[in-house]
Amino acid sequence: MPASSQQSNQASTKVNLLSLAPQDMADYLVTLGEKPFRAVQLLKWIYHHGVRDFNEMLNISKNLRQTLTENASLELPELISEHPSKDGTVKWLLKLKCGNSIETVFIPETERGTLCISSQVGCTLNCRFCSTATQGFNRNLAVEEIIGQILFAVIRLGIPKSRGAKKITNIVLMGMGEPLINFDNVMKAIELMLDDNAFGLSKRRVTLSTAGMVPAIYKLSETTDVSLAVSLHAPNNELRSRIVPLNKKYKIEDLLPACRHYIESKPHRKITWEYVMLKGVNDLEEQAHELAQLLKGIPSKINLIPFNQFPGTEYECSSTASMERFRSILINAGYPTIIRKTRGEDIDAACGQLVGEFTDRTRRQQRLSVPKVAPRSES
Repeated sequence: MPASSQQSNQASTKVNLLSLAPQDMADYLVTLGEKPFRAVQLLKWIYHHGVRDFNEMLNISKNLRQTLTENASLELPELISEHPSKDGTVKWLLKLKCGNSIETVFIPETERGTLCISSQVGCTLNCRFCSTATQGFNRNLAVEEIIGQILFAVIRLGIPKSRGAKKITNIVLMGMGEPLINFDNVMKAIELMLDDNAFGLSKRRVTLSTAGMVPAIYKLSETTDVSLAVSLHAPNNELRSRIVPLNKKYKIEDLLPACRHYIESKPHRKITWEYVMLKGVNDLEEQAHELAQLLKGIPSKINLIPFNQFPGTEYECSSTASMERFRSILINAGYPTIIRKTRGEDIDAACGQLVGEFTDRTRRQQRLSVPKVAPRSES
């Protein structure tokens, strides 16, 4: 066998340590004949310092460094392109080892920095207002591919000298894909997001967004208590089933009890309801009143999301006046409600615009065909 083929085979059998949650890391080191406490040292080198060369991990024995070099890797997704927005948002198109690509977005703000990460290549749910849905579905991301997005961003943005000066303070699983379909891998990734020896984020600063996978929400409540955001987008089953097809399987009357269950043992926590504003479709005053009644008794906050257009869509964003009226009704009903500021729209990095495809907008526009949803009359 040629030397190059031997090297390729050896690389493919190495364990990517980014795939290992803290306990898995300890167990792996035991298989190498090491003490479990070495896992803490490794985790800190990787996630606190961004070190990817085992030979630079100086408080680890030389023998272990050599063993890790031979048997393990710290492989990150490969940068294809970086797209900075005029508002400071940055979108990265990242290539995975298999050749697929995904998108990850960093949104800087005055007092925090939010990283929006993907959990799947594409998405199975086919929500009618989402650009990702037009790309179809390829597969779930592995743990190392989820965590690799975060570590890539941390390193790309620069490791801060002080652990208290993190550039990434919040992580949202709101990129490509439905996180709860990729449940096990997402949960292991969340372990690393929260672990003090890894990214060390507060549970309140990690948000998982779901379109409403009801059985998985119940399972989630037994597994973690990160913040939960639910893509609702409509106040009744008839409309929601038209724009969020998953509602045909898990209807609103199934979804709401699951959400109540998720926060019932979590004092002072609220469900964040995401509601994309579609002109003449779901933005009428009567629908705002219906939504307020629907959520009665559930600790809630509501994010109204201006629809971000993409090539081929037949939807339009609600007017500013319509969104303000909708918001006022919800606030008067007692719900904390914001109109989310659109970030990164000029680089297709806004909510619903991620596609993970290495192509230009013109080519996408030529091949996309999204069925029209007729707006309802405001009269």
